[in-house]
Amino acid sequence: MDAKFASAAAAYANAARGIKAPGTEGGDRTGASGAFADMVSDVIGQSMKAGQASERAAMQAVSGTASLQDVVTSVAAAETSLQTVVAIRDRVIGAYQEIMRMPI
Repeated sequence: MDAKFASAAAAYANAARGIKAPGTEGGDRTGASGAFADMVSDVIGQSMKAGQASERAAMQAVSGTASLQDVVTSVAAAETSLQTVVAIRDRVIGAYQEIMRMPI
């Protein structure tokens, strides 16, 4: 299996685990807001790890110990995770703006 497809499958699996409702298998969180906060925290942490892995791969390529394919794969994974974080941020801001437009 190609590394891109393997990382995409892992990302989907992680997202599916993070979205489970409390009280279901793997859903040991205390409430909906806790589950959302945990999911966002997990996604940000994964994004940071992907960025760090990308930087390590780039440094290894500069020193001649990593292949260009490894660097491109890790940079693509970091870019995808950053896009996920930005999409979540945009959705949260949109929801906040929608709530602020509601009449009291």
